[in-house]
Amino acid sequence: MPVYRLTDEIIFPPPQLADKTGLLAVGGDLCEERLLLAYSLGIFPWYSEDEPILWWSPDPRLVLYPDEIKVSKSLEKVIKKGLFDVTFDAAFGQVIKLCALAGRRENEGTWIVRDMIDAYRALHESGYAHSVEAWKDGILAGGLYGVSLGGCFFGESMFTLESNASKVAFAGLVKYLKENSFDLIDCQVTTAHLKQFGAREIPRSLFLKQLKKSLALPTLKRKWDYHA
Repeated sequence: MPVYRLTDEIIFPPPQLADKTGLLAVGGDLCEERLLLAYSLGIFPWYSEDEPILWWSPDPRLVLYPDEIKVSKSLEKVIKKGLFDVTFDAAFGQVIKLCALAGRRENEGTWIVRDMIDAYRALHESGYAHSVEAWKDGILAGGLYGVSLGGCFFGESMFTLESNASKVAFAGLVKYLKENSFDLIDCQVTTAHLKQFGAREIPRSLFLKQLKKSLALPTLKRKWDYHA
């Protein structure tokens, strides 16, 4: 399969044309209109500092249905003890920067480069990108961020500075999504961590059908003022 080079025109080739790795296109920019179009088509950007913008649509796709979340007994105990205070959209800028630093600390590099940070902060200001924070004794201990469109939440990245902090934040997110009738969480690529929560791989064709249905729901385009 060829990899398509994007122009200034805000369009994408069909996601079914991605190569075996999931790579679909290269180039373009990270403006709000292009990012929102990409997510609505099941496409997301993922690239390193020394690369052009790369756009992906992997097959299979890892998803989590909110009603299928699995919370271990040990995590339930942590949540019940109230060790962490979970908030939403209280520190988006801090969360995305700490997500970027997480990869650097582990010498893995990061795909959350400066342009990505700026683009998603702009999406946050527009009401499309959201963060979940886990605080311990008033200090940010873990969190995650992603993009919300219709009834789908597209998870982007998470970090943790305290054991279980990001897990508590994720459980709080899923609770919020269930209460607000979300039906799909896009986990993008497979990780053992997310599979422990009940995420599973489905064919891209099925994901795209379910995404289309989710996008028919209204988008909660506002600050998520919520405490889990």
